[in-house]
Amino acid sequence: MERLGIAAVPAATGRKAEIDHGVQVMKRMLVGAAMALAALTAAGGAEAKGCIKGAIVGGIAGHYAGHHGLVGAAAGCAIGRHRANARAREMDQQAGPQGARPISAR
Repeated sequence: MERLGIAAVPAATGRKAEIDHGVQVMKRMLVGAAMALAALTAAGGAEAKGCIKGAIVGGIAGHYAGHHGLVGAAAGCAIGRHRANARAREMDQQAGPQGARPISAR
């Protein structure tokens, strides 16, 4: 190639390789975030209760615990939904049954 006046470009090494790796990681995170947003948008409003906060926290934790952000987001969503349902059941129990009032109070 040097005969033609074109210098051979060396493979990415050193700092350039680190930058390329960083770009790939950011692309993966962006694609993962877009997929999570699409999944959350497709879910109904009532069904997303607790899921969004759990997915955010789980995604961040999963990212820092071995670069498994999507797995963490899915687990966080499931845990968030479970806690939201438990909280709703607790609120229903505290409110008491509506039809159990004495006849004199009606």
